[in-house]
Amino acid sequence: MRRLGTILARRSTGHDSAGPSPPGPFEASRDRRRGGDRADRRRRPELERVEDRTLLAGGPAVLDPTLSVRTVVGGMSQPIAMAFLGKDDFLLLEKGTGQVHRIVGGVDAGTVLDLPVNAAAERGLLGIALHPNFPKNPRVYLFWTESSTGADSTDLGQVPLLGNRVDSFLWNGSSLTYEKTLIRLRAFQADEGQPPAGSHNGGVIRFGPDRKLYVFVGDEGRRGWMQNLGSGPFGPGRPDDQFGGPAPDEAHLTGVVLRLNPDGSAPRDNPFARVDARQVTRLASASGVDLTADQVRQSVASIRKVFSYGHRNSIGMAFDPASGGLWLQENGDDSFSELNRVGRGENGGWIQVAGPVGRIAEFRGIETTFGGRNLQQGRWSPDRIADSPAEALARLVQLPGSRYSDPEFSWRWEMAPGGIGFLSSRALGRQYRNDLFVAAATTALDGGYLFRFDLSRDRRQIAPSDPRLADRVADNTAKHEVTESESLLFGTGFGVGTDVQTGPDGNLYVVSFSDGAVYVIARAAGAGTFASRAARASGPFAAAARPPRPPRA
Repeated sequence: MRRLGTILARRSTGHDSAGPSPPGPFEASRDRRRGGDRADRRRRPELERVEDRTLLAGGPAVLDPTLSVRTVVGGMSQPIAMAFLGKDDFLLLEKGTGQVHRIVGGVDAGTVLDLPVNAAAERGLLGIALHPNFPKNPRVYLFWTESSTGADSTDLGQVPLLGNRVDSFLWNGSSLTYEKTLIRLRAFQADEGQPPAGSHNGGVIRFGPDRKLYVFVGDEGRRGWMQNLGSGPFGPGRPDDQFGGPAPDEAHLTGVVLRLNPDGSAPRDNPFARVDARQVTRLASASGVDLTADQVRQSVASIRKVFSYGHRNSIGMAFDPASGGLWLQENGDDSFSELNRVGRGENGGWIQVAGPVGRIAEFRGIETTFGGRNLQQGRWSPDRIADSPAEALARLVQLPGSRYSDPEFSWRWEMAPGGIGFLSSRALGRQYRNDLFVAAATTALDGGYLFRFDLSRDRRQIAPSDPRLADRVADNTAKHEVTESESLLFGTGFGVGTDVQTGPDGNLYVVSFSDGAVYVIARAAGAGTFASRAARASGPFAAAARPPRPPRA
């Protein structure tokens, strides 16, 4: 395999003629290229006067009449994540081209890095994080899927086994230069009896307040220890796939949140930092799994990097600026999308549990009667889901010191949440400070919703105003249907939102993968408070004003 420096040195400026592949859960992508209808998409609905407010087809809007939405930059190709360098200055990733663009003052100032990505399905250039001391420390971290051809590809097979990688790059003020690879992760998916796949890569990365790098890795269709299957999908004595497993060797470290030092090593205070070869061997023996010495070694090294496991897939992860807690959205198959406050050593329950464990019968009922009926990967069918909460919990693979907890919030039917982020300012009004905003990974509901969540006083739970959500479950009636989420709706028409960030100006920024744009939500000119304006409103959105909040829990 050629080193990245060699690949980049030989990289041409052209791209694979096959074009980008269908973008997985981001199915609404219109892949708008730079130029084209840029001017047209800068015209956005006027939101200042609530009585005049109408949602224009294809345009983003917010329900609060004191706020407005404008396009910061448009005409991009599958933008997926951003990182601010300064005010009106940020780096923007394009999933399919593998390019990192610098956007200054709303203008694309050019490409600062071009990586040879495999962008088939949900692969590509996926995540970015700046070192906590940036720019004094000039390191920029990227999660991306490497093409085995040295050029952009959308062929599912043109990827190394460990083709997902997290690399550090050095920023010199105008470009990024490769420094080192922190970790290589599973990418290739070609299981016996299954069509080739490229889904569930995850890819979102964030530095926490502890100055450690958190990396979300999707389950990659694996069915092993990290998916709570101690004996794998086929039972004792058989591996997960042709490359090993079900123990989390290098090719089966999936469905996890990793916690790494900035150099890629495992922190000594990680929740499983003391797991050793004897414990891994005992776990394997209890599950009827025979491991070679090298598989034991790899599994120990992998587990020591894990912060939490038992996750399906996510493109949204954020730290609460008020408490430092880690929040993760998790996509379901046909049932139970989740919002989780992820703790040290947490077992998220997948594949044995989705949603609250007390609703295991609903999880089983939906997945065995609706859609593909295969949990998206037919090697472990939903008819094997437990019949009771006790049975489900008894099946979990418990690493030493791990614990299970129900999600802080879930939707009964898949709602396809996308990027998430907290507003760490009062720029939109003090009522929004430190609230959690959740974008959509589909345009099926309201052209791409934007939900807003208030948190409890201790910042450990969702604090909904709708009494129907007292159980922390929205009992919607179908996939992508809004029942019991009406009070959460903050905005519509944002397309597939893959990243939500607070900018240096304190405003809320949303990356729209499907619209090829970045939007900003800010105070409307001359706006008063939402409460005073909404009280005078007589138009169709008067009833959409958020009711007074109940006392915090």
